Amino acid sequence: MSLRRLPARPRTAVAALSLVLLALVACGKGEGPRGSKEHPYRIAVIPKGQTHEFWRTIHAGANRAQRDLAAKGVHVELTWKGPLREDDREQQVQVVESFATQGMDGIVLAPLDDKALVRPVEEALRLKVPTVIFDSALASEQIVSFVATDNYKGGVLAADALGQAMNGKGRTLLLRYAEGSASTADRERGFLDRLKEKWPGLELVSSDQYAGATRDTAKRASENLLNRYANEVQGIFCVNESSTHGMLLALQDIGKAGKIAFIGFDPSQVFIDALTNGQMHGIVVQNPLNMGYLGVTKMVAHLQGKPVEPRIDTGVWMITKDNMAQPQSAELLHPPVEKYLN
Repeated sequence: MSLRRLPARPRTAVAALSLVLLALVACGKGEGPRGSKEHPYRIAVIPKGQTHEFWRTIHAGANRAQRDLAAKGVHVELTWKGPLREDDREQQVQVVESFATQGMDGIVLAPLDDKALVRPVEEALRLKVPTVIFDSALASEQIVSFVATDNYKGGVLAADALGQAMNGKGRTLLLRYAEGSASTADRERGFLDRLKEKWPGLELVSSDQYAGATRDTAKRASENLLNRYANEVQGIFCVNESSTHGMLLALQDIGKAGKIAFIGFDPSQVFIDALTNGQMHGIVVQNPLNMGYLGVTKMVAHLQGKPVEPRIDTGVWMITKDNMAQPQSAELLHPPVEKYLN
């Protein structure tokens, strides 16, 4: 069977129609170079959860990066989405998978689990959607960069602050956060290693309990621990915002707040007030504003073909009542979150 050649006029019409379709596709993708107003970089930022002040500050940092880049003529369309609870691994996996198939230019992710998120991140890369990891490590080499606190050092700082508050002797306990969370596991390890290394007079009476994902689960875990050890311990360390908040509430309920040396992790106004009135003895603080900022700017640098460091340390500090009024401490305790979220 032979194929007939189209007459000249229909062939011209077909060619014209093809050009129209190509133009429509181009309009759908945006015209101009990537990073322009017409064709901005599309970047998804995926936190571990939505409820903690820490994640709001990360969000503010990402927005700040978007504004600063726009001032330099580099335009980014940011999408912020994560699981509501910090124990919903499956939802976070689904969010990553969804963004990868939507054709995002890049993903900036704080993985809830260092192993469960490996597959979706590596599948995203196969779809040419690279990932910057922030806050908590991922057990994969197929990432652009890891932007985070030195969490092990944070645990070391906590051990030293607790040892000093307890004058080097007494019984203490550690309330962990959740299994699979690399960032808090590093804090726990740093704390325990430092106790063994430098504070032999501190006896650890409990280190195997987990607070869970929310303030409420942390309060219940804290109440269980205090029911058993409240009259025996002189010191406590909690490794993240929700575990710290739950323990503080439980200590306040039984009138022990301020009577037991207490070191927490990540600031909130509640903790700042507790530090001021002596109900807490120290807060280990990160720089989540800078973490969110660098997560976005490093992804943009990678998309522009620039080299990016594989590991970026955003710093960690110990804030006490004695140094909380210092300029650096005040900036870390009161980042300009609303300025960048509104």
